[in-house]
Amino acid sequence: MPATLLHTHRVEKPWGRHDLGFGFEDAPASGDPVGEIWFQEPGDTTPDLLIKYLFTGQKLSVQVHPDDEQAHARGLPRGKDECWTILSARPDSTIALGPKQPIGKDQLRADAQNGTIESDLDWVPVKAGDFYYAPSGTIHAIGGGLTLIEVQQNSETTYRLYDYGSDRELHLKDGVDVAHLEPYRPITSPGEVEPGRTILVEGPKFVLERWSHGRDVALPEGTTGWLVPISGSGRVAGVAFKAGECVTVTGTETVEVDGDADLLFAYPGTQRR
Repeated sequence: MPATLLHTHRVEKPWGRHDLGFGFEDAPASGDPVGEIWFQEPGDTTPDLLIKYLFTGQKLSVQVHPDDEQAHARGLPRGKDECWTILSARPDSTIALGPKQPIGKDQLRADAQNGTIESDLDWVPVKAGDFYYAPSGTIHAIGGGLTLIEVQQNSETTYRLYDYGSDRELHLKDGVDVAHLEPYRPITSPGEVEPGRTILVEGPKFVLERWSHGRDVALPEGTTGWLVPISGSGRVAGVAFKAGECVTVTGTETVEVDGDADLLFAYPGTQRR
């Protein structure tokens, strides 16, 4: 089908929140907090990309992901480049991206074991509207008080380096082996390429665009695009969508919106459509 409204799967997490917003019903006060909302069943590794909302009440673990070559060597389907579009943030919200200074493997391992890894990392303040691209190998930790959309290669392989003293398993050997030991270097986004169309990232694993209105899309045969309405509503190929949903699109179609809208559009590859 040229357009499909995806299933919404709520994932409860101890670091999540009860207040969600952005088109989603809040989690019941008597229930567990929701940390993630997926637009496919967890564990389905078939699609190239995975789209999630994250709602953080506390800091997430310090972690790192392998690249494609490292993943294949471990019998995994793909690595995990990912990016984050920040929708809301507390005034004190931060994200850790890489070490502040170059760090050796032995020091990284030791600091992960004794907890001083937190002070090794570059914790950057974030606000609504910010965008960050984290290539595979980037040591990172998403802070509390954030609502964001994560677009990533479809892999849930996470090597946890530090988890603030919890009893969850750490993966120090693999994590240290795949980690970038130099400070993080942000990408240069192509930016606004025409009125109402901004390219946030253009490859190497996927393209992510942000639109303020509808537009025509033309995807090569076999390529799927993911349309995520942050706000507003509309339709594509006869399928209606609204904030809090996600629609996959194939082929050549026209995305129509009702009034003002704020949309993300993601697809694999490196070339603009």
